[in-house]
Amino acid sequence: MTLPFTRAEFLEVFAVYNTHLWPAAALLWLATVAVVVVFARGARPPHRLIAGLLAFHWAWSGIVYHASLFTAINPAAWLFAALFVAQAIVFARWGAALEFSRSRSIGHTISWMLIGYALLYPVVAWAGGLDYPRVPTFGVPCPTTILTAGLLLAADPPLPAISAAIPIGWTVVGGSAAFLLGIGADLMLPVAGCCLSVSLVHNHHVRRVRS
Repeated sequence: MTLPFTRAEFLEVFAVYNTHLWPAAALLWLATVAVVVVFARGARPPHRLIAGLLAFHWAWSGIVYHASLFTAINPAAWLFAALFVAQAIVFARWGAALEFSRSRSIGHTISWMLIGYALLYPVVAWAGGLDYPRVPTFGVPCPTTILTAGLLLAADPPLPAISAAIPIGWTVVGGSAAFLLGIGADLMLPVAGCCLSVSLVHNHHVRRVRS
């Protein structure tokens, strides 16, 4: 696959993002940590708060990263921006219907691993040999997708396909960066996509058995 940009140009987009938007990215990280802590420790999972957080993440990545920055080197970013905003609308419109739990199932264990990885994503990317500010940090598409996968895996079945279709698609598109551009932190994207896909298939099977 031939990309319309070089690795250096790709990393330069993150340099612009981090140089000009680091306070917003830091605040988004802190807000996400706060919601995750409430989720982990609260007596009742904050369903609407989680849905709102996911909606903001996808809108931010779509508008601020894709539309405002990534389009400078990749015309396809306009399509990506539209899809990310559409996913934000999905969470804003239907996300509150999702219910989350903290059971000790394998799926929930994987969900917490993905959530933790998403929060540590900037450190993982930096440890992989990238130098700040030319490094993906927080609020950009890939950690947003990993975080989303983790939270959706913590949702009680049945998991609506509409809530996972675009995130699964981005695990394929964004995951290619791990191989084509040498972004090691994105190796978790295919794992997240596989886990979400398995969850959808399993929940579909459960619905068929019960019907």
